[in-house]
Amino acid sequence: MLENIPLTTLATGLKFPEGPVAMPDGSIALVEIAAGRITRVAQDGTVSTIATPGGGPNGMALGPDGMLYVCNNGGFAWHEAPGFIRPTGQAIDYVTGRIERIDPASGAVTRLYDRCSAHALRGPNDIVMDPRGGFWFSDLGKVRARDRDHGGVYWAASDGSRIIEAAHPVHGGANGIGLSPDGSVLYVAETETARLWAWDVEGPGQLRKEGWPSPGGGRLLTQFPGFRRLDSLAVAASGNIIIATLVSGEITTVSPAGEILRVVAMPERMPTNICFGGADRRTAFITLSTSGTLVSAAWDEPGLKDFWE
Repeated sequence: MLENIPLTTLATGLKFPEGPVAMPDGSIALVEIAAGRITRVAQDGTVSTIATPGGGPNGMALGPDGMLYVCNNGGFAWHEAPGFIRPTGQAIDYVTGRIERIDPASGAVTRLYDRCSAHALRGPNDIVMDPRGGFWFSDLGKVRARDRDHGGVYWAASDGSRIIEAAHPVHGGANGIGLSPDGSVLYVAETETARLWAWDVEGPGQLRKEGWPSPGGGRLLTQFPGFRRLDSLAVAASGNIIIATLVSGEITTVSPAGEILRVVAMPERMPTNICFGGADRRTAFITLSTSGTLVSAAWDEPGLKDFWE
């Protein structure tokens, strides 16, 4: 059953916000994709700029070193109207996607990766840190007027020394990505098909693969009903997977067995990302991207702690 819950507006006027991260000081760091910048929303609602890497900063995670690790998709073209903005495809000045490390204190930007072996990164989208000295990230690919890239899943070392293509292709675009509480299962949301995939993790960059005809070797956890598209996800302390669900404008909780447990209505059709913070991690922070809004809500279960906490 579709639920409605109270929401608190924390910031407005953002340029397609995504990638919220609950920071140690209680603020929320997020990306504004259409502005090419990383932004901080303080607890009192003050909005300030952390860094302006340009391109299209997208998913973001806080590392154990206190640095922000950012998936930069290289930039979108945009359709904009009063109070409304949405991406329409690859930016005219697009060159490549990349992974960047950003110092939240100084705003210094370091490019870690823009390719994997012979293949350029296309549209890195979402990221999750792991306890093995690195992170997993998704690559949505880029969309053009008459063709699009296949998406994929990668693992990379946090120091910029090693990157591995772990699963390819994810035909409908690999988007939200997360790890089970024990780190043994990797979850990836496929945007255009509204499918949630899972892989068993065997090591850094190593995933246990299903045979043909599974694309990328994943096992299908669930297929969302009707016309829906999937964006970012977060994992709860219980192991449930909580997914920002586009078009229908919902936040959907899925069990590790693939059962849809809860569907929460949002006030717009493009709730793109969710993260958890607060002392007990029961506060959800949600980006409503087409309206440029960051909201918070009390949640029914706590989010998963970072592995180093």
